[in-house]
Amino acid sequence: MADTEFPGWHGTTIIGVRKGGKVVIAGDGQVSLGQTVIKGTARKVRRLSPGGFDVVAGFAGSTADAFTLLERLETKLEATPGQLARASVELAKDWRTDKYLQKLEAMLIVTDGKDLFVITGAGDVLEPEHDVTAIGSGGNFALAAARGLMESDLDAEGIARKAMAIAADICVYTNGNLTVETIAG
Repeated sequence: MADTEFPGWHGTTIIGVRKGGKVVIAGDGQVSLGQTVIKGTARKVRRLSPGGFDVVAGFAGSTADAFTLLERLETKLEATPGQLARASVELAKDWRTDKYLQKLEAMLIVTDGKDLFVITGAGDVLEPEHDVTAIGSGGNFALAAARGLMESDLDAEGIARKAMAIAADICVYTNGNLTVETIAG
């Protein structure tokens, strides 16, 4: 079936903000099919603890694809405990070269409280400038809002929540039902 015949799954906004020794990843709860909201309370931000090592991950894209990637990331973290950068690069390499993984349609924001990365299927492991990153349909709105708020008195969670509220006001594929996870650096 051609993409034009099927409306496809759209939407989500995930943001990562590092400020004051903490990193917050927040995500909205909306799942849309075309112009219809299917669910408003999806949980797209998760805490992983492979081998007692805490990592927070948020995902945009296909849920099944994202869970496949999160499982692979956990495996990589178990093989390289405490080395999020190395595990992320190994996941990105596999994602780019493995024929099965190449078909996955998702993006991840991951943090261990020290590092903050966006991992893509193009083989990218991106460390954001300005301690803020965002992905998904409302990602650019949330990113712009958070960048503007970084010099305010708000802490990382306050910035993430306000930026997500702004994105939800602008992006029809983003709602205000947030999952927020904080991890110290």
